[in-house]
Amino acid sequence: MATPVNIIVQYILLRRDLKKMKNYNDGAIITQACHASSAILFKTINDDLTKLYLSDLERMHKVVLGIDGNENDINELSNLLKQNSIEHYLWIEQPENIPTAIAVKPYYKKDIEHFFSKYKLYR
Repeated sequence: MATPVNIIVQYILLRRDLKKMKNYNDGAIITQACHASSAILFKTINDDLTKLYLSDLERMHKVVLGIDGNENDINELSNLLKQNSIEHYLWIEQPENIPTAIAVKPYYKKDIEHFFSKYKLYR
């Protein structure tokens, strides 16, 4: 189990501009976060930190942040994460082919929080 100093966290980022788009009510936006989170957890199910994260369901930590901007901004973040070998899943909603959310696999917070410090909690 992680100590408070070594909290394992999953970051999820959602595009804020989805609220203004047709067909994206609160439920649809929440669904995008769930899709991205489920996808990266499935893809990294054999990763040691993912296993540790999932072994303590009552104490999982998720941080849901908003990305101001548009499709380009979420794609830029995905590219930055790739360049830094941060495993994540960029959810692309179909059939619209719209990138809507990013979920990062569970990491120790201290190791990745600097990538997300400029983003604010999603509201």
